[in-house]
Amino acid sequence: MTAHVVLNSPHLVRRANAAALLRAVWDARPFTANDAMAATGLTRSTALALCDHLADLGWLSELADARAAGEYSKGRPARRYAFRPTAGLLLGLDAGQNRITAVVADLRAQVLAHGVARLPRDNLDPQIRRDGVGRAVHLALTEAGAHEDDVLAAVVGVPAPTDRHGASPPGEDGYWARMNPDLRSVLSRPGRTVLVENDANLAAVAEGAVGAGAGSTAFAALLAGERLGAGLMVDGHLLRGRAGGAGELRMLELVEGVGSSLGLGPVARELLRQAADAGRLAADSPLLGEDGVQELFRAAAAHDPVAVEVVEALTDRLARVCAAIATLLDLELVVVAGAIATALGPLTAAVTARLERYAHPPLPVVVASRLGADAVGVGAVHRALELVRADPLGFDVAGRGHAPAH
Repeated sequence: MTAHVVLNSPHLVRRANAAALLRAVWDARPFTANDAMAATGLTRSTALALCDHLADLGWLSELADARAAGEYSKGRPARRYAFRPTAGLLLGLDAGQNRITAVVADLRAQVLAHGVARLPRDNLDPQIRRDGVGRAVHLALTEAGAHEDDVLAAVVGVPAPTDRHGASPPGEDGYWARMNPDLRSVLSRPGRTVLVENDANLAAVAEGAVGAGAGSTAFAALLAGERLGAGLMVDGHLLRGRAGGAGELRMLELVEGVGSSLGLGPVARELLRQAADAGRLAADSPLLGEDGVQELFRAAAAHDPVAVEVVEALTDRLARVCAAIATLLDLELVVVAGAIATALGPLTAAVTARLERYAHPPLPVVVASRLGADAVGVGAVHRALELVRADPLGFDVAGRGHAPAH
């Protein structure tokens, strides 16, 4: 027999009704009791009492009545309320290998501020990463004019699988553990919910919420910069796997023509280095500089022979990767995300066309993310919002009111 929870305590019923009303008006414009009744089915007296209760808790503000607002002229003016999107704040982080970005947003996921901490390249010292997270958060909160205590929920994306406790296994040569050196403890504060999640999973959350995956129930968000990793949304649900490792893509070592989970960045740099060693590329070529991968696609468009050759190799590699993922999970869309995505428009079109070589119809469409380098941070903010909306009255917002930065 299936067990069902029955709310027979007046206190629990009131709490459940208050949470339902709060969720109903979360994204609404200023509203009256009639609006609350229509959205929830509550009686007028109950709706008004709960609005007053939520205002006392700090979730709602009572505004000038309808007559004062010019919306009512006869009879008793209706009382008006509004959700307070800055009753608390959300914190989303993208803790990449060489750069950590913190995003502060309000309770409607509107971004208020950013903070960036750059890490030494190829230095994977755990304490440096922990300090970088703290520095990025401090910069973002300072820019927002906010404090640590204003944050209700924090979500950080890491390039590693994570279990339900936010821990990562060691991984090859301990890489995953170094990418996630107990970052949950760095962000933990009294009254705050903290979640550590795989970065590609958060990119998928972002694409599904406000990106190219909106409206799709079967797509992958493929982070393709330094390493390949996928957030997999199938039948509207994010796939995580037994230990959070779904989408890690180490199986690409077995895919002909791919052979590893290296991203487009290191593969492109290696091919360009080989061209330079063979004398086909000048030592001072911009393709060998810090922004060489970005320059690569511009050079290919200008018919530079080395650039054309490298882009062709990247096209074929990405087509094989997309075919392997999409065929396995019957996906309709692959969104190539991450900082490199802004340069990949022509490449993804060529990849979509090439899928006919490696897969059978129906074939997925491959597109470049419009969110670019912000995908993981945006996903982290939306995941933090989900955590708060799931149980809003579990958070104490009294006294946390925050005026948004300008």
